[in-house]
Amino acid sequence: MHTSETIYLGNLRTENIHVRSGQKVVTDAPIDNKGKGECFSPTDLVATGLCNCILTIAGMAAEEHGFSITGAKAKTTKIMAQEPLRKIAEIQIEFDFSMCNLNKKQQIIIEHVPSLCPVSLSLSTDVKQKISFKF
Repeated sequence: MHTSETIYLGNLRTENIHVRSGQKVVTDAPIDNKGKGECFSPTDLVATGLCNCILTIAGMAAEEHGFSITGAKAKTTKIMAQEPLRKIAEIQIEFDFSMCNLNKKQQIIIEHVPSLCPVSLSLSTDVKQKISFKF
């Protein structure tokens, strides 16, 4: 079974349907690339996907080791390169686990997670990944 179905809506916008759940995500080209910037851009989704993947893997690790990261937050910044081709140059993610009251061992487990993230491992090594943690 395929993962998603996509329809081009015109005006640089797409609608994407997750086949299994029926959930929808709309994308729009960013303002700096001829779009309206009214929705996530495709490159926004890549950067946000990295953040979501790391938090998901962290949640799995936390469950496996008997603690919770419920309430953890993150801020993601995507930096684009313009030359020679437009592409993602860097993704910066600031994770905040301060509300989780993690001990040192739990912090070490969480800090190891980005190296296990399938999205992180799938991105080109040309894309800088700057990940920081606040405990």
